Amino acid sequence: MDSGLITVILPLALAIIMMGLGLELTPKDFARVTKQPKAVMIALFTQLVLLVGIAFLLCKLFALPPLLAVGVMLLAASPGGTTANLYSYLFKGDVALNITLTAINSVLAAVTLPLIVNFSIHHFINDGQQINLQLGKIIQVFSIIIVPVCIGMTIRHFAPNFTQKMHRPVRIFSVVFLILIIAAAFIKERNNIAQYFTQVGGVTILFCMISLTLGYVLPRLISVNSAQARACAFEIGIHNGTLAVTIALTVIGNTTVAMPAAVYSLFMYFIAAGFGMLLNKLEGTPKSVQDDNPINLKS
Repeated sequence: MDSGLITVILPLALAIIMMGLGLELTPKDFARVTKQPKAVMIALFTQLVLLVGIAFLLCKLFALPPLLAVGVMLLAASPGGTTANLYSYLFKGDVALNITLTAINSVLAAVTLPLIVNFSIHHFINDGQQINLQLGKIIQVFSIIIVPVCIGMTIRHFAPNFTQKMHRPVRIFSVVFLILIIAAAFIKERNNIAQYFTQVGGVTILFCMISLTLGYVLPRLISVNSAQARACAFEIGIHNGTLAVTIALTVIGNTTVAMPAAVYSLFMYFIAAGFGMLLNKLEGTPKSVQDDNPINLKS
């Protein structure tokens, strides 16, 4: 893949997407955790502890090649994003809770993602395959995630009208960008695509289904209401594939590591939609939740 594309275009495009995420956040979203501590805590524990452990076990169970195993762990370490908010809106989840989880996860991921990926590299990669996430690259990950989000939040604060106009274009750009980088990664690895699907397709599908299921069932077990549990499910089950693929290509610098997130992104939207429809069928549609921080998801 062209070095200019990897070093300049991909980070810039991801920065625009993460800035778009910041356009949907306010400081109040971080403070909302005090109002819904039970739902927030179980969601964060599931995403940061349980799912990372499950991803590790899946890598072992399916005996994934080292680079693909690192890619699965990178995917597991990636937070949710605005797509989770959209699915929560469509299937009557608590969108305000989604926004809070997205805000907190985005900040935590700047620290947890490098730690999880570094552990994965040291555990799975043989000595002959030298890739690493050293301090400079860890700072790069932090900058990719945090700085654009802060810029987006600042723009929202000082230019709310401009922010409202930018929601739709940024979402469209996010989808188009994801499609393009997946296509580019597939073209680069076109001779190995069939093998990658065979090796990691089942793992990513299973991981997505487990993520969504645990994200809903565990909150319900501790008496979190249905709308909040749906928000947790989509936040936990819909990982930021764009972030994972871009970090694999730019920070780690390996196309194979990007494959699990790329394959996952092809199935994720359909699995999440099916999961939402299944919930509606099994328990009906919960009453709409009043969102005290609307993000104009219809736009």
